[in-house]
Amino acid sequence: TAASALAGLGAASASVGTPRAAAAAPMLIDYAMRQIPAADIRAAGYAGVINYVSMSRPGSSFGAKPITRPYAESLTAAGLVIVSNYQFGKPGGTALSYFTRGLAGGVADARTAWQLHTAAGGGQSAPIFFSVDDDISRDTWNTLALPWFRGINSVLGVQRTGVYGGIDVCRWAAADGVIGNSSSPGHRWAWQTRAWSGNQVEPTAVLYQRIVSTASTPAP
Repeated sequence: TAASALAGLGAASASVGTPRAAAAAPMLIDYAMRQIPAADIRAAGYAGVINYVSMSRPGSSFGAKPITRPYAESLTAAGLVIVSNYQFGKPGGTALSYFTRGLAGGVADARTAWQLHTAAGGGQSAPIFFSVDDDISRDTWNTLALPWFRGINSVLGVQRTGVYGGIDVCRWAAADGVIGNSSSPGHRWAWQTRAWSGNQVEPTAVLYQRIVSTASTPAP
């Protein structure tokens, strides 16, 4: 799977598969299936990548999950930015979405994410984004996802915690104080997907997932 994300909001849109370096904001690409060579990513016009600090789900074997130090070093040597994301499990998958595991699960997942992030050379102050890859209700947020993020915060601290999800999840995470602030004024460590967002864009998010890979609409 692959998806494109625009860094910052209000960025000019580019056609699928033809990212433009001259867009109003830099564009990143998110992928897990294999380690795409850094030169190919640069040649396609991307400024960086979103890679995973989590293992593959049972029964799957993603070549770029988790990110490794040699691969990370090849990306940074090419001048590419790397954003760390944690995702393990999905609705209907071979492992349940990890945001359903509550406080203790959040503690365990944050420890795993931090170990893989630092092993790959990730910065000590850099945030890690944690995925809520589902269209959840406020009740599910309050009873399952929020305690999970509290567990993550207890390990990483709020400032090093980010969230991936639809617009509501991004807003709930900010309102409940479980994600950190970007160094860009007025922005939070939120990566909003256009899925489950009703064509709305959260202006405080630092990343916006404009292209979502599906069988009917493949990503770049």
